[in-house]
Amino acid sequence: MITFDWKGVLPAVTTKFTDNDELDFDAFDINLKAQLEAGVDGFILGGSLGEASVLSDQEKFALLAHTVAYVDGKVPVILNIAEQTTKAAVTCAQKALDNGADGLMLLPPMRYNSEERETLAYIGAVAKSTPLPIMIYNNPVDYKVEVTLNMFEQLAAYDNIVAVKESTRDVSNITRMFNRFGDRYKVFTGVDPLAMESLVMGADGWVAGLVDAFPKETVAIYRLIKAKRYDEALAIYRWFLPVLELDIHPKLVQYIKLAEVATGIGTENVRAPRLPLIGEERARVQKIINDALAVRPVLPARSWGNLSEVVL
Repeated sequence: MITFDWKGVLPAVTTKFTDNDELDFDAFDINLKAQLEAGVDGFILGGSLGEASVLSDQEKFALLAHTVAYVDGKVPVILNIAEQTTKAAVTCAQKALDNGADGLMLLPPMRYNSEERETLAYIGAVAKSTPLPIMIYNNPVDYKVEVTLNMFEQLAAYDNIVAVKESTRDVSNITRMFNRFGDRYKVFTGVDPLAMESLVMGADGWVAGLVDAFPKETVAIYRLIKAKRYDEALAIYRWFLPVLELDIHPKLVQYIKLAEVATGIGTENVRAPRLPLIGEERARVQKIINDALAVRPVLPARSWGNLSEVVL
């Protein structure tokens, strides 16, 4: 494990599959390499984009061990926990530690819409079971359970709950978090089409989706905003927005994987019940991607890449 600050661009990476529906580590490494060259600040495995719901436990921990070995301490590797039972979530946290994870991202219980008391008990059980730092994934739009400000007040008792992926789609909630808690929690935006708005409002980082296909542009937007070079960041963001909106569709996995193919750092293979895009839908999404690629901007010098070599 490595010690790290919760900030910057953290890709929610896609899981690569072969034509035979096995984990495709070769394709996975191509994407990891491109992300590292762009200057991302860590990786999150097994999230919604990682098709966690269709991965076996063995596959999740194989991905984790492989990624930890590949990055070799350059950036932190964070495993998402999305389980139906408290027992399974605690077991996952313990196995994540054993397999070299540097941190965890934690969703409330899956499928069952837990009430406040149940949600707090679930999160608290995981926090007490591990020394790893935890980011709470707060996404009531897609997962139906909200972690409210009052609940974060109670969760502050756990020293290892250190961050939140803010995906309520209410940008004002970022200000509410800072007003209520100061710097107690690191706040990440988790919705690509609200990223610039959230970062300008003070978000510490960006758990990103389209970074999987466009890593340099994503890193550049983040770094330019943090350097208060807003006009340059806005120009890239306006170009990027039609593509970023692919992140908030139920088929975001297929959409983003299609974008990865277009930029040469991924494959289109998904695991059933998902199926690759066809027909009008595929043509429509491909056009959004192609239109963006046709006018892909030249990024400001040194706005992406190895941070030790970047001077903004």
